Order: sequence, then structure tokens, then C-alpha cells
Amino acid sequence: MNSWPEVVQPKLSNRFKLPELQIFDSASQKLKQFRANKNRQIYVCGITPYDATHLGHAATYLTFDLINRYWRAQGSEVNYIQNITDIDDPLLERAARDNVDWQVLAKSQIDLFRGDMVDLHIHPPKIYAGAIEEIPEVVRAIENLERKNSVYPVESDLYFNIKMDSTFGNRSHLDQAEALKIFAERGGDPNRFGKQNRLDPLLWLANRPNEPEWPAPFGNGRPGWHIECAAIALKYSKPEGAEILDIQGGGRDLIFPHHEMSAAQVSVLTGKELAFAYVHTGLIGLEGEKMSKSKGNLLFVSKLIIDGVDPMAIRLSLLNRKFFDDTMWSYDRFEEATKKLELWRLGLSRTETPDTDLVIEAIIISLSENLDSNSAIKAIDNWCSAEGTGGNPGELSRAIDALLGIAL
Repeated sequence: MNSWPEVVQPKLSNRFKLPELQIFDSASQKLKQFRANKNRQIYVCGITPYDATHLGHAATYLTFDLINRYWRAQGSEVNYIQNITDIDDPLLERAARDNVDWQVLAKSQIDLFRGDMVDLHIHPPKIYAGAIEEIPEVVRAIENLERKNSVYPVESDLYFNIKMDSTFGNRSHLDQAEALKIFAERGGDPNRFGKQNRLDPLLWLANRPNEPEWPAPFGNGRPGWHIECAAIALKYSKPEGAEILDIQGGGRDLIFPHHEMSAAQVSVLTGKELAFAYVHTGLIGLEGEKMSKSKGNLLFVSKLIIDGVDPMAIRLSLLNRKFFDDTMWSYDRFEEATKKLELWRLGLSRTETPDTDLVIEAIIISLSENLDSNSAIKAIDNWCSAEGTGGNPGELSRAIDALLGIAL
């Protein structure tokens, strides 16, 4: 599947040294510092294309764009992989509800998502893989799991036995009651008769009347959600260490079951941990309520831009928060970000400016410490209100673009 056009990232002067990134790992529940490496592997779970691109999506992909930018600025090659779940129950349900062809709906939403990513100045993934085009790879992964005695049938469907991964649960840290509750809320079927373990996830859904299907040695059907990402990550990653990836990323609601299940399947297939760090972004609420599809209060990037909001103001407003915290949103944030952009542009246009090396170094240090974009933004604010001479505003503008992705 085609990604979107590459974004030009200005280069930093080699005067500036970037320390190794530290980031909060959901699995270990602590900060982890990455080892020096010129080849980086990131897998970020993509959208199911029926409601692109809401503010929660944007917040997630901006977070991993910061990581991508930081590693590129260090001089690393970043193998950024992202999937598109272009066949799944929610897509089919939305298409049926709106009386549209599911493929037409998916294509329109993927096109919209690509455009939003361009507007938000987000680096495209090097690998942009649709679930449908990767079904042969999913089938191979399931066959390999079968050889490891990790697959069993329930009627004509296939399930993964979580007990085959001795590390299962180490990434999400939930007790059984919590896990069962969340599993049921997020696409699982804990009460299905015939399963060996209530938390076992679906690998292959056998063909259903009036639903799309694809051929497989174990019968026509379509893939489960978690095995899709496991198979794509294994196919396209280029592991060099003990783990398959440097980062497996997504929103906080993917910690369980999705990332736990995908990692368990990879563990059984390879004997390796899927990721050095599992990185998750906080959820976005709106005007005092949780933002969700069911509430109908999703805020869409494309509509905001049509309404006249500067895409860089959207980006800045989403960066002006702790990426891991849940955030209650309000429209005031866009106004504040617009004013901040004006302040920055005025500050950079002055004939005499204070020293810029110190503020660039502050941006670098802030981002290296768990992507503290809040502190980076404050450092720029302070520089814009300070007086002095000897600065290089052009170099600062390029650094803001390179590291924060905000083109001024």
C-alpha cells in the first residue's frame, strides 16, 4: 500500500549532540534508555479506516513522529512500519450502517488519513502495510504457530493458546478480572464455548455469509486483529538485538489486549520479545467527556483544517502536553496554539535575537527525557520574550522544524 509523500526534515548542525533517548516503557513501568544504534525499528499500529483522522489518532502519530525525528536527527536510519487494518468487524459494521461498500469506505478513509498526515507534517512510514495485502503472511504465521502446537479450532475458527507464551501478561500487568473485562470491551470473546482459555484471541475467522473471505489451507476466512500486526512486524522489521523492535507503539487502549496478544504470538514464533519498549499515548477527551465513536463527539483533523485552523496550530496544541497523560480537550487549545505560533514567528523575525544555541540545546534535552515537548515549547516561549544579541533565528527555526515538526 502506498504511504504519503516524504516530509523534508532540516539537518541540525553537528555542534549539537543528541543524548540517547529515554522513554517510559509500559511493560517495565519505568523509563528505559535506548542503546546507541544507527538502525532503528518502530512499529506503530495504524487505523481501522472508518473514522479517520480524529484528534486521538493525530496525538498518537505525532508522538511517534517526534521519536522518528529525534532518531533521524541523531543520524539513525529509522525503519518505521505502520499497518492499516483494512478488513475488520468495525469497518464492516460501519459500512453496513451507512449502506456503503466496505471497500469504498476504507479507500476514502485511507485517502483522508494520508492527507491529514501530510497536513500535520508527519513523516510517512517506510512500510505501510494493509491487512488484506498481507493475508498470505498472516496465513504463514498461523501455520508456524500450528507447528508449535499453539493453535486450536473452535468450530471452524482458529484460536491462539495464550498459555504457550510463558511471559503472557508481563506487558499489561492486569489481574484476571480486569483482563476479562477489557478483553470483552475491546473485541474479545471471553465467553465463547469451546475455548481452552477465556482470554485466547482469534487467529482466523472462518467464512461467514455475505462477508469477505480469503483462501487458506485451514479454510476460507479472514485474519484476527492481533496476528495481523505480529505477522507484519516480523516480515518487515530488521532486528539486530534481543528484541524484534525498538518500539511497539500506539494509544493506551492498545496495551491490552492488542499489544499483549501480538507480543505473545511473536514470542511463541521467535522466542524473542517483540519490543525493547512498549510506548503508549494518553487518550483525548473533549469538553469534559471521553472522546469516542459511540458518543459521536470525535474531533476530526480534516474538519478543523476546513474550518480554518492552521495545521501547525493543531500539531503544536497536541505537542503541548505530556504524551502519556490522558488529556481533556477544549477548543481554547487551538486558539492558544495559534497565538503561540504568532509569538514564535514574531520572535524569529526580529533583527536582533538572543543566543539560540542554548534554546536548541534545551529542546534537545527536553525531548531526550521522555519526549518532554512541554518543556521544549516553554524554552521557545522564553526565548521569544527575551532580549539579546548574537542569535541565529534561521538556525532555531530549522531546529524547531527538525525536532518538533513545526514549520514556521
